[in-house]
Amino acid sequence: MFKSMFPMATDKHKIPATVVLMRKTMSDYNDLGDWLSGPADTIGEGLGIQKVSLQLVSADKTEDPSKGGKVGAPVTLPNWNTIDSEQLYGESKFNVNFEWNEDFGTPGAILVRNTHHGEFYLKTVTLENVPGRGQILFVCNSWVYNHKNVPGHDRIFFANKTYLPHETPEPLRKYREEELRILRGNGKGELKEWDRVYDYALYNDLGDPDKGSQLARPVLGGSAKYPYPRRGRTGRKPSKSDPNSESRDFPELPGTMYNVYVPRDEQFSRLKKSDFNAYNLKGFLHDIMPTVQAIVNLTPKEFDTFKDIDELYFNGIQLPTDAVNQLVNNIPLPLMIKEIFRSDGEQLVKFPVPQVIQGIKSLYTPPTAWRTDEEFAREMLAGVNPIVIRLLKEFPPTSNLDPEVYGHQNSSMTKQDIEYNLDGLSVEEALRTKRLFILDHHDTVIPYLRRINTTETKTYASRALLFLRGDNTLKPVAIELSSLHPEGDKFGAASKVYTPAQHGVEGSIWQLAKAYVAVNDGGYHQLISHWLNTHAVIEPFLIATNRQLSVVHPIYKILHPHFRDTMAINALAREILVNADGLLEKTFYPGKYSMEMSSEIYKSWNFLDQALPNDLKKRGIAVGDINSLDDLDRLLIKDYPYAVDGLKIWFAIEKWVRDYCSFYYKRDEMVQQDPELQAWWKELREVGHGDKKHEPWWPKMQTLKELIESCTIIIWIASALHAAVNFGQYAYGGYSPNRPTQSRRFMPEKGTPEYAELEKNFEKAFFKTITSQLNCLTGVTVVEVLSRHATDEVYLGQREPDWTTDAEPVAVFKAFHDRLAEIEEEIISMNKDKKLKNRVGPVNVPYTLLFPTGEVGLSGKGIPNSISI
Repeated sequence: MFKSMFPMATDKHKIPATVVLMRKTMSDYNDLGDWLSGPADTIGEGLGIQKVSLQLVSADKTEDPSKGGKVGAPVTLPNWNTIDSEQLYGESKFNVNFEWNEDFGTPGAILVRNTHHGEFYLKTVTLENVPGRGQILFVCNSWVYNHKNVPGHDRIFFANKTYLPHETPEPLRKYREEELRILRGNGKGELKEWDRVYDYALYNDLGDPDKGSQLARPVLGGSAKYPYPRRGRTGRKPSKSDPNSESRDFPELPGTMYNVYVPRDEQFSRLKKSDFNAYNLKGFLHDIMPTVQAIVNLTPKEFDTFKDIDELYFNGIQLPTDAVNQLVNNIPLPLMIKEIFRSDGEQLVKFPVPQVIQGIKSLYTPPTAWRTDEEFAREMLAGVNPIVIRLLKEFPPTSNLDPEVYGHQNSSMTKQDIEYNLDGLSVEEALRTKRLFILDHHDTVIPYLRRINTTETKTYASRALLFLRGDNTLKPVAIELSSLHPEGDKFGAASKVYTPAQHGVEGSIWQLAKAYVAVNDGGYHQLISHWLNTHAVIEPFLIATNRQLSVVHPIYKILHPHFRDTMAINALAREILVNADGLLEKTFYPGKYSMEMSSEIYKSWNFLDQALPNDLKKRGIAVGDINSLDDLDRLLIKDYPYAVDGLKIWFAIEKWVRDYCSFYYKRDEMVQQDPELQAWWKELREVGHGDKKHEPWWPKMQTLKELIESCTIIIWIASALHAAVNFGQYAYGGYSPNRPTQSRRFMPEKGTPEYAELEKNFEKAFFKTITSQLNCLTGVTVVEVLSRHATDEVYLGQREPDWTTDAEPVAVFKAFHDRLAEIEEEIISMNKDKKLKNRVGPVNVPYTLLFPTGEVGLSGKGIPNSISI
């Protein structure tokens, strides 16, 4: 058969192959030794020392079953030192010929050995004219280090096939199992960049107690008091002051973005790394923060008026020429700061105009749309945090806090406070017809409020009550601000209710009340909706997938694109964002209690509730189950952009996952009998989310339905949920008055100087209350970085070609891609529908955060496959 199809095949046959790789460039160098690898490698090759060898491994022939498939003769990559400069910074191709004979069988894997000092990135190996098989592709996409870094182990790469464990050809099983053992590591020692180990650790690296007790933070995870998802293990030594905390005394490595271990294959690509170096998020504390502080020092005062802050975006802030020249000459400015110093002959600091105020053509002229009650309410449905608002089921609102500890915490709202504003309905009628909703930041804040208010922050717990009007828009009808009783927590809350007003001092007080709500919502959004519920909860899934599912496992192949860059961005977050005295502590109101608060919220985290239909039902937004798009009429708020667009995306993902999984798992028994799948799910529950391992809601992973549901939730969290709560940060929060991150004064009371100032000059009182100028500039800069789509973004419905050789999964993925394109057109159409007032709102910002494809930069649209920023 072979000879008739391939007449050239003989007992000894040459299989031509193309090897595509990327060599290390200057941006990849981490240490002095790497700089020496180029010359050393060239000399070695000149002496006849071969540097990279490859060997085929048979998928169906073996000489010794205990040793795996038959291994062919090694071939080496020729002319390593003759690559031209264009290839050096891009892909390099090498042509080699493997020896083959009929006794070898079908190549199923390749062993790669690198004896170069430096590593290289192996992309693909393509075999041509394999007798009986034609072309065989090996998609590698991995960094290959010197073989001495992992003694006794050459790198193994499998042909681009997909196998359930029991379907794996016998000669390849040893390699499949051994590769997983290497990726799991032994749980010991400090991990090095070449280790490729995925393992778990507690969040014990947030504090830095060796630099002072003020930088100590609780260990999150591993206790009932502070439960938390696990993060990637680094193996660093404990701190000197606290043996339970990991030392943050790590060296600065020139040329690398990471001071902590991240598996090399999880690190940013060259292009993504270039983007990050340009905007220099990591350099923020060292370079940008001093620059921002210097800018603040150069301005004579804080923001006093809306015109002051609007200048940042429209005209720029004029700075003294001499001072700016000294600043620019003396501080190494990253690209972001160079960009905001406009080189048009004037010394200006100027930021991009956030979408929420793009309707302003010049400077502030009251009133502006962002200040309206309609926009305040609309952003709960279509803003950056549209996942908290819920149906109010009883009036007045109640608290779930323990009265033995916190006393009476139920709301003090009365019918008289709101009934006049319910379009003719009584409170009872509004409840019965499901027209009352609440944005409730009371119970989450109260336990920390006393401690928070001992810092520079001065704030309240808040409840905002909203009424659903006949045109499907919401209007706020009351805001309750609560503080703790001055004599102790057990005496309950001291609360005051504020109602809408448009003029005079009452209108000013109402604007301040909305600002306090926005402060709470901004903190909850950043710490819970964004960090905890996407970044933190998904990392254990990434780790477990790499530890327990082989790269040829079908579930690995469907999930892997949704983990791209996540460990890398989470490691950077632990270095500079969520750590003690990091950017989030500096910027958002909970300060040093930020991560501790997120741990408290994690206690109520439920994996199944992350499914969008379940979330909407739990919040009372959906009446009954939503099993398909035919059930959209079960939404109480018909014009709820996040829910409507999200459900379209959700069911598209679910169908793709169902069709894909059903191709490989024909019966529930196949799920139950898959040892890798069962080990993956067991480890995920018992270790990755080990503090919640006894929760009854975890799927048992005994049925195909449970597998489909679980994979759909994972993909939803990593893609659409993260996109919905991340990429609108600059659009809405880039303008600090719209979403202030801090409050510095309590509500003015009658008879005080603060109240008199409020009566006389609202704008000055407003800016004395919300985020300071320094923290405003810091926050704007941070959310600008976090809101940017990268140059190499890969969006939902996209993935590299040749990801599998199975035709049916390729076809259903194409159908998924096409369905997402249809959803894009549907979103465009809905955004043009004038009857859907919540889709653009008073600020005229179309809801595009769940638009499947996006654009580079601050586009405010697009769903990346993964949590990559």
